[in-house]
Amino acid sequence: METKQKTLGLSGNTLKVIAMLAMTIDHIGLMLVPDVILLRVLGRLAMPVFAWMIAEGCTYTKSRFRYFFAVFGVGLLCQTVYLLFMQSLNQCILITFSMSLLLIYTMDYAERKKNFLSLCLMGLVFFGVCYICVFLPGDLPGTDFRVDYGIFGVMLPVVIYIAKTKEQKLMAAAGVLAMLAIWNGFIQWFALLALPLIALYNGQRGKAKLKYLFYMYYPLHLAAIYGISVLLR
Repeated sequence: METKQKTLGLSGNTLKVIAMLAMTIDHIGLMLVPDVILLRVLGRLAMPVFAWMIAEGCTYTKSRFRYFFAVFGVGLLCQTVYLLFMQSLNQCILITFSMSLLLIYTMDYAERKKNFLSLCLMGLVFFGVCYICVFLPGDLPGTDFRVDYGIFGVMLPVVIYIAKTKEQKLMAAAGVLAMLAIWNGFIQWFALLALPLIALYNGQRGKAKLKYLFYMYYPLHLAAIYGISVLLR
């Protein structure tokens, strides 16, 4: 019975593939056909699913060091491409999630050590993240610097990780997504539609080992869509 229950629902791989498709649709809408709002609406499903998987990765990864630098490394590669080809300082979602991981790791460290220095480190990291997300864009006038989804995007994997049960995680995610929608505007409310999908998650990774596919797909699909947009112009 327990084995059968574990096979029901959606695996992590399935959720990630759905999120990748939603993300691709969103970026096609953003860069190629911005007047088709439906594509941006469908794209709102991607970020909450990826945020959930980031929190799951913190729980189950064998090496937090490698996990952080895989996410951050691909994010840094994307930012280099943005800067060289688009002269953009807009920080991609992988940079957002890198800060989420940094917060989670320092919180866990402070929880283990329970001393003054670890608490100071956690406070310093939290202050740094808040400054980068909230105040630094204002300190860089004349640029397009912003962190994708801002401080609420950073905090979404954090609150999912902190919450204990699946129900608590879903409620915490709903709260952060609601605040993000209030902050970012009407279209962001559609991100809440990802929660019923996430509720079907069965806690299993899936049979195929697709980890590196997800890391490779993000920069490759952005490059392809950007290349198409250049050709169309």
